[in-house]
Amino acid sequence: MRHVVAGGDALVLMPTGGGKSLCYQIPALCRPGVAVVISPLIALMDDQVAALRQFGIAAGALHSGLDPAQARETARALSEGLLDLLYVSPERLLGGNMMDRLSHQEVALLAIDEAHCVSQWGHEFRPEYRALACLPQRFPSVPRLALTATADPRTRADILSSLGMESAQVFAASFHRANLRIGAVPKVSETAQLLDFLRLHRGQAGIIYCGSRARTERIAVKLREQGRDAIAFHAGLEAADKRAALTRFRAGEAMVMAATIAFGMGIDRPDVRFVVHLDMPESPESYYQQIGRAGRDGDAADTLLLYGAEDISRARYWLAQSTAPEQQRRVMRERLEAMIAFTETVACRTQALLACFGETLSEPCGHCDNCADAPRSFDGTIEAQRVLSAVYRTGQMFGALHIAAVLRGRQTELVKRYRHDRLALFGSGADRSRGFWRGVIRQLVARGALATGSGDYAGLRLVPEKARPILRGEVAVLLREEDVIRDRTAERRERPPAAPAPATIGGKLGPFEALRQWRTAVARTQGVPPYVIFHDSVLRDIAAIRPANREELSQIRGVGASKLERYASQVLALLAAA
Repeated sequence: MRHVVAGGDALVLMPTGGGKSLCYQIPALCRPGVAVVISPLIALMDDQVAALRQFGIAAGALHSGLDPAQARETARALSEGLLDLLYVSPERLLGGNMMDRLSHQEVALLAIDEAHCVSQWGHEFRPEYRALACLPQRFPSVPRLALTATADPRTRADILSSLGMESAQVFAASFHRANLRIGAVPKVSETAQLLDFLRLHRGQAGIIYCGSRARTERIAVKLREQGRDAIAFHAGLEAADKRAALTRFRAGEAMVMAATIAFGMGIDRPDVRFVVHLDMPESPESYYQQIGRAGRDGDAADTLLLYGAEDISRARYWLAQSTAPEQQRRVMRERLEAMIAFTETVACRTQALLACFGETLSEPCGHCDNCADAPRSFDGTIEAQRVLSAVYRTGQMFGALHIAAVLRGRQTELVKRYRHDRLALFGSGADRSRGFWRGVIRQLVARGALATGSGDYAGLRLVPEKARPILRGEVAVLLREEDVIRDRTAERRERPPAAPAPATIGGKLGPFEALRQWRTAVARTQGVPPYVIFHDSVLRDIAAIRPANREELSQIRGVGASKLERYASQVLALLAAA
């Protein structure tokens, strides 16, 4: 902040929820003029404008989601020099006469949020962001900040180069979020595993990411059939349906959002308690961005990634079909393989994830699934050879279930039809379960020794350059022990969550619940999300301390001068009656 207030350029790398917005909001108030914040996220712009106005700060936004009257009012305030901060989309900034209008204003600073969108190596590359390189010519001597929560070293260098900010100072915070409990589990029975996980989070809000629009719809229906309040969200919904879904989620309801990655960008809800992936993300950057939507309030939150051989092979197939330039495909391939390695690691997952961002965690985190319940491994060279031989000798045309049946000596219809019970290796793995052999197959797919399409009968085939050394005994194969695959989420060493206040005391609402209901009513009246008024953590402190006057209320963290002026009388009256 001191660097920017003094007029310096900066690249800011901080995890989700780490306070990136403060890095431009506070300098904006210290420097004369209007600070221009460039963001692609309409929901984030609206949330931050609403939050700033709660503090009495003059903020406005210009984007495609505004009605004409709102846009005219913000434009008027800008022209009259009444704004401290203006949030604007890159298209709105670069199109029309916006640049000319700003050139007649004193500009305090230029903040480029979600700066990874500038980079061709970023996981959400937007070509229009490249045009922001013109800003120093249009606004010389105005400090610029590029901010992102997801950028590996290659992306960071590209951001600086693309924006002409080679001399900018880089400020990088740790990407380690100790409140996120990271877990990844092989798919066995997806629906059952998901429901088991959700039982740990009754009455809490969360996001389930799915790989397709149709899948979000199916998952939402399944969850509603199980009595969960769940809705689907994807880009194919009608605009009114999307607005309604976002409004419900932002309103603080304890609901589950089954969504494609179109959901979540810019959503600032702090009390998301879990994020689940039912399909493997394409890169560690995408994965980190998505799990970052959980636990923004600092309380413990769970993440779960369910993955299988089909996910891995399908991702490799689509990458092979990509028409991107070879250099870009090589980078995409590296990131995909890093994501696959993350799923299969037997070491600390947090260390593996942070390594993708060039950060070294000196000791295991202690809060991922592998740290809480260390997986066992064994020399699986013989088992791997049996699987590869079975795939080859059955003609490289069957899926995992059939290969497992052959190895276990099961007389299935397919085994009898193709006479695979006559193979020398038939029944050679009868002492192991079907789940065990499917686990071996999945791990061989992850190693690149096998490839498969989608579905259990999609035709496993050998990848010669990786399979041949295993078959010849030239390399040892270390495998995770998965005779019994179980969801270890419930067995983590949990950090004790904040103790919830009782909903009722002697038949009356407890102070915390009363405060929450008051906050909901105020937020609805103002048309803003409840967390813009006060976070749950602030309400918990108020309920626990029970301040008797304005002075005591002002000492509670999160109750600033503006909110004290707005809400003190209502909060104190409510506490007196609770």
